[in-house]
Amino acid sequence: MTLRPARILLYAILGLFCLYYLLPLYVMLVNSVKPLQEITSGGMMELPQVWTLAPWHNAWSQAQVGVEATGLKPYFLNSLLMVVPAVTIATVLGALNGYVLTKWRFRGDTILFGLMLFGCFIPFQIVLIPMARSLGFLNLSGTVGGLIFVHVVYGISFSTLYFRNYYSAFPTELVRAAEIDGAGFFTIFWRILVPNSGPIAVVCVIWLFTNIWNDFLFGASFSDFSSQPMTVALNNLVQSSTGEKEYNVHFAGAIMAALPTLFVYIVAGRFFVRGLMSGSVKG
Repeated sequence: MTLRPARILLYAILGLFCLYYLLPLYVMLVNSVKPLQEITSGGMMELPQVWTLAPWHNAWSQAQVGVEATGLKPYFLNSLLMVVPAVTIATVLGALNGYVLTKWRFRGDTILFGLMLFGCFIPFQIVLIPMARSLGFLNLSGTVGGLIFVHVVYGISFSTLYFRNYYSAFPTELVRAAEIDGAGFFTIFWRILVPNSGPIAVVCVIWLFTNIWNDFLFGASFSDFSSQPMTVALNNLVQSSTGEKEYNVHFAGAIMAALPTLFVYIVAGRFFVRGLMSGSVKG
């Protein structure tokens, strides 16, 4: 009973922080279903007097993003075609690397892991020119495949770190017992390690998906008009508007760009902290 006032105060403070952080989302949602006249008249914080989905329709299929008024639809599809293979490949390669670095130790494995870990701290700007030359050599410049390659290369360091720390707490005796029973390298990986990797796989997917989907620098540097991801197209939508700014369309487009990451966090967010902690304690 003595803790009740303190707990109420704590909940009140947390509630204020929630309102503060949700205020931008409220502003975007409310103004994305308003006619433009209500926004320009100074009523951004008010609920709509006239509700309309026309801004969403315009942002999706009619807004002037590039040369043609295609809306954000083709660029949303580009982002999906980029992020799904990139996340899948980087996660699988990270799991294999973590498996090798913990259960198949070899001379210099610690040095190799340290070099891969160094990739987590390399700023994006440093790799722009070397990556551009590599994409040109591979004939992947200005393509969705080139963006997939870039994000896989940059994501392997993080996925290897996650899986390596997780597998280091996994009983090595199970791997050795499977070897005695005649199981090979990939049989052990697919039959023993992968079925027990759910928590850390969720962490890796959420981390990679969020970073790849929200990336702007690589998308702006290595794509052309036909392969631009959603973030670059949204920036072009806002910057290329002529005449009167269609703020309601811009708000609707911003929410569209944020919806996939929000969906991922809502569906799998409760597993994120659990997966991070699952490999932190041995025993």
